[in-house]
Amino acid sequence: MASAESTQASVRESEPVRPTQEDEIAASGSELIGGPLGRRALLGTSWWTPVRVVALVAIGMFALGLVQKAPCYNGAWFFGASSQYTHACYSDIPHLYQGRGFADGLVPYFDKLPGDMQYLEYPVLTGVFMEVASWLTPGSGTIQHQEQWYWMVNAGMLMACAAVIAVCVARTHARRPWDGLLVALAPAFALTATINWDLLAVALTAAAMLMWARGRSLAFGVLLGLATAAKLYPFLLLGPLLVLCWRAGKWRDFGKALLGAVVAWIVVNGPVMLFAFEGWSKFYTFSQERGVDFGSFWLILAQNSTDPLSTDTVNTLATLLMLLCCAGVAALTLTAPRRPRLAQLAFLIVAAFILTNKVYSPQYVLWLVPLAALARPKWRDFLIWQACEVAYFLGIWMYLAYTTSGDAHKGLPTDGYHWAIGLHLLGTLYLCAVIVRDILMPDRDPVRRSGDDDPSGGVLDGAEDVFVLGPAAHPPRHAAHFDGPTVEWGARRATDGSP
Repeated sequence: MASAESTQASVRESEPVRPTQEDEIAASGSELIGGPLGRRALLGTSWWTPVRVVALVAIGMFALGLVQKAPCYNGAWFFGASSQYTHACYSDIPHLYQGRGFADGLVPYFDKLPGDMQYLEYPVLTGVFMEVASWLTPGSGTIQHQEQWYWMVNAGMLMACAAVIAVCVARTHARRPWDGLLVALAPAFALTATINWDLLAVALTAAAMLMWARGRSLAFGVLLGLATAAKLYPFLLLGPLLVLCWRAGKWRDFGKALLGAVVAWIVVNGPVMLFAFEGWSKFYTFSQERGVDFGSFWLILAQNSTDPLSTDTVNTLATLLMLLCCAGVAALTLTAPRRPRLAQLAFLIVAAFILTNKVYSPQYVLWLVPLAALARPKWRDFLIWQACEVAYFLGIWMYLAYTTSGDAHKGLPTDGYHWAIGLHLLGTLYLCAVIVRDILMPDRDPVRRSGDDDPSGGVLDGAEDVFVLGPAAHPPRHAAHFDGPTVEWGARRATDGSP
C-alpha cells in the first residue's frame, strides 16, 4: 500500500503542470490557439517545447515594445521634448549617449563629464554594458544618427537579456515551464524594457534563481554578486535566503552563496574602486543625495505639503520603513505554518524596497516581473497588478507632457498623476497581500497545490525545519492528516520526532 502511494506521488511530481487545467484565465486564453491541452496530447514529441515557445514569445513581445518606441526613434527624442511623453516612448538610452560622454569617447568613472554630474551615476557592470554598446555604435554621421544606432545596439543586447530572463523563469520550476509566459507576455515588461539598462541586472538575478533551484549555491552567489554590480536591488535576496537557511539549518549553502556574491562583486568593483574611487562612488553619493522623485508616495506627501521633508529626513525614514519590512518578512518566515518559498520572500523584499523608496522609475517594474511569476503564478492576480503598472506607465509620461508643455489638454495634471502613483502602490500591495496569504495558508498557493514544496528552493526544497518560532514550532497533531499537497509535509513532521 505504501509502495503504491509512493509510486503515485512520484508520478504526480514528475508530470508537468498544465496551466490550462488549473487556471481559468489560462484556459480561456488558450482558446486563441486551439483550446486547453487534451489528456491524450503527445508531449515532448515536437521541437516546440515550452521553454522554446516562452523564449520566442518573449522576443516577439520585446519586438512589439520596440515598435511602440518608433515615434521617438523617428524624431521625438530629438525634436520634441513633450512629444516623447505624449507618445509614451521616452528612453534614457539615446539621451545619455551624448550626455554621459560616450559620444566623445570618455571612459566611464575615469574621465570627468562636463556639467554638474561629473561622473557616470550607474553601477560598474551597467557602465561596462553601456560602454560596450558605444563601441558597437558607428561614430560617423550626425549625433542624432549615432544616438539612434546606440539605442538599437542597446535594444539588441537587452533583447538577449529578456530572452535569458524568460528561459530562466521557465526552467526554475521544473514542472511549471509555462509560468514563463507570465514574463514573456507581461505588458509592462515590453513597455519598459528599453527605457534604461535594468534588464541586465534582472537577467543575472533570474539566472541566479535558476542556479539556486538546481542546488548550485556558489554559482547562485556569483551571479547575484554580478547582478548587484549592475544594480543595487539584487543583494536584497540574501536577506530572505539567510532566514530560510536559518529555519532549515542550511548554513553551509548560505555561506557558499554569500562568499560567491561578495567575491564576484569585489572582482567587478575592485579595480574601478581602487583606481577611480571618485567616479566609482558617484552612484552611491547620487543615490544618497537625490531628492524625492517620481513614482513614490514621498512625492505625493511633498507636493501636498507646505513644508516638505528634507532629503536627509526622507532617507532616514525610508531606511527605517525598509528595516521594519525586513523584520516583518523575517518574522513571517520563522513563524509561518510551513516554510515559505524562496520566490515568495524574494518578491516581498524587493517589493518592500520599491514601495518605501523615494523614487520609482517606471522600468523598476522589471525587477518584480520574474519574481512575481515564480511567487504567484496565477494569471488573474498577475494581470491585475500589470494593469496597475501599465496605468502608471501612461500616467508618468502624461504628467511629464503636462509639466513640459503647461497645457492640461496635452497631459495629466498633478492630482491625476497622484492617482496613477496610487494605482501603482495599490497594485503592488495587492500582490504582496496575496503572497502573504499563500504563505500563511499554503493550500492557497498554486505551486504547492500542484504537489510541490519549493521548486525554486534548491537545498531548501523538502528540507526539514530545525528552527521555528510561534505556533509553527508546535503544529497540531492533525497536521499529518491534511489533504492535498500538504500530506507529504505533514507526514515528514509526524515522522521526524516533531510534537
